[in-house]
Amino acid sequence: MSENIIECRDICKNFGEKVALDKVSVNIPKGGIFGLLGPNGAGKTTLIRIINRITIPNGGEVLFDGRPITQSDVEKIGYLPEERGLYRKMEVGDQAMYLAQLKGMSAADARKALKEWFVRFGIQDWWKKKVEELSKGMAQKVQFITTVVHKPSLMILDEPFSGFDPVNAELIRKEILRLKDEGATIILSTHNMESVEELCDNIALINKSHLVITGGVNEIRHKYGNNNIELIYTGEDKVNDAEGIFKVLSDEDNAGRHTAVLTLGENVSSNDALSALLAQDIVVNSFKELIPRMNDIFIKLVTEEA
Repeated sequence: MSENIIECRDICKNFGEKVALDKVSVNIPKGGIFGLLGPNGAGKTTLIRIINRITIPNGGEVLFDGRPITQSDVEKIGYLPEERGLYRKMEVGDQAMYLAQLKGMSAADARKALKEWFVRFGIQDWWKKKVEELSKGMAQKVQFITTVVHKPSLMILDEPFSGFDPVNAELIRKEILRLKDEGATIILSTHNMESVEELCDNIALINKSHLVITGGVNEIRHKYGNNNIELIYTGEDKVNDAEGIFKVLSDEDNAGRHTAVLTLGENVSSNDALSALLAQDIVVNSFKELIPRMNDIFIKLVTEEA
């Protein structure tokens, strides 16, 4: 048994002259939330479709739990595509039953599980409604349920928060975390970097058809740190540059309570900086590393690739 549920090895895909993926290799560990990131047209959806065996790669291979992926493995995947699609003339309950049974559930098991999900989402009154009567957000809820109802070991959610108001987006976030806690592995493709920081354990960033970076979210955020420190201190005197130790980038005074940003010199430790502050008789209230947000790292890496 592999520690990774999915291994993509040197995946290549062309559409005519256009290169969609160029030797992309990504490992997706079991039991966590994996963020698949990249700007529009980077190749994320193509990779997702290859994992689902909707599209065949021109080169490379996909392993599921350590062996080449098969169609029976795909039945263990729940896939929520960015372009949603429900049969508009069908009743919601019939549609949900149909999709659940396509994933191998018996009619009795499907009905029981779907009823539980409908109650959890507060939509039990929708069972007899036609899909065309639903708003976009309402239809999104139904499609999310049909993606996860068969308890897949791997869930691939492409922009799962699209179309939701903040209340329902929070509902989906909580369900994603609950599913993770129950042992599911989740691939989350999104442009929402706040969701990435909140939900994802690991990420891969694809840009212009190739892999830019992959790894743990916290590891990547620390890797792209810029040695900046947020200093909160009190007193009438402002902190000054300490030669060879730090420079003061900004300093805001709010009635004697200062919030400053310092940038440390190369190979300067936090203890060195604190000693230099104490030498200036600075009364330190708070001293912490400023770790860059995923949104800033995303922009930096994609811009550098431009």
